[in-house]
Amino acid sequence: MKAILREVALTLVLAVVIFFGLQFTIQSFVIVGSSMYPNFQDGERLLINKVVYKLHQPERGDVIIFHPHSNLQADYIKRVIGLPGESVEIKDGVVYIHEGGGDVFPLDEPYIKEPAVNNFVGDKIPEGEYFVLGDNRNNSNDSRSASVGMVPKKDIIGKAWLLIWPPSKWGLVPHYPLEEQLASASE
Repeated sequence: MKAILREVALTLVLAVVIFFGLQFTIQSFVIVGSSMYPNFQDGERLLINKVVYKLHQPERGDVIIFHPHSNLQADYIKRVIGLPGESVEIKDGVVYIHEGGGDVFPLDEPYIKEPAVNNFVGDKIPEGEYFVLGDNRNNSNDSRSASVGMVPKKDIIGKAWLLIWPPSKWGLVPHYPLEEQLASASE
């Protein structure tokens, strides 16, 4: 009888550890709206990796989920475009990265269906903050607006990791290695 009670207790402890471990490392997220169209659509469900940015900094091209400073109860999904120390400009639908040293590079963004119709010139991105854009550039509340602005790292929940709903689209979320573009442009 003692052996059975010990196994039941061990199973319960293990279940509690697994439950809380998952709560701190993975979160489910439902897409609401069309700001990331055509890559993510209203009603799709993602799993978010909440640990990755404790190990390294967000990278250009990452799809992140965060709390905007104007509404800490809401969760937004956007793509990281600008990194600390840079500034972002959108001119004639092309996104340009202005690095701290004065170099300027256009981004090749294969995930964009329609480029932005409005031009934009941003300020220098402060340390510990990121400039984000929705993939649906003409219908996205993102870092171009005062209600979202720059995203502090502390407000980032995690990185979009796995698309789990609908089942026909199940798979890893693609992240475009935009850092490689800047490296090849500077060579």
